[in-house]
Amino acid sequence: MTTTGAHPRFAEALDALGLGDLYPRIRRFPDATRTAAEAAAAIGCDLSQICKSLIFAADGVPVLVLMDGASRVDVGLVRKELGAEKVTRADAGVVRETTGYAIGGVPPFGHRTRTRVLADRGLLAHDVVWAAAGTPHTVFPMAPAELVERAGAMLVDVRERTV
Repeated sequence: MTTTGAHPRFAEALDALGLGDLYPRIRRFPDATRTAAEAAAAIGCDLSQICKSLIFAADGVPVLVLMDGASRVDVGLVRKELGAEKVTRADAGVVRETTGYAIGGVPPFGHRTRTRVLADRGLLAHDVVWAAAGTPHTVFPMAPAELVERAGAMLVDVRERTV
């Protein structure tokens, strides 16, 4: 593991947001941290401390949903939150076109295009969460409230409820 390797677009976003102090905290792993489970295992944290950045299409318009790694997004709640008729997971092409990153490396901010961002309130249950730094091998830590603010997200409850 090294502390370098953020995607160039993500590095530009850090600079633009005045977050250069994050560079030394970015971790690069030799094995992929593409999934929340892989990332949690590599970091040695709880699965719920991983912040997943997921792209959905709400009536065909991309929207970013930030969700903790232990939970699933309830698309019905996203649909209701956005007042959309149909919400589906975006395919890999739409994810790359919208964000500039491949699935498994999408960070919570620093995207190619501006999208609406929803953050599940469950992220705030932790002091620190870990998110992708633009590649499937890099992650960074951040206080969830700051992450939500930097992503320009609206706090919502869109976690799938288990029975």
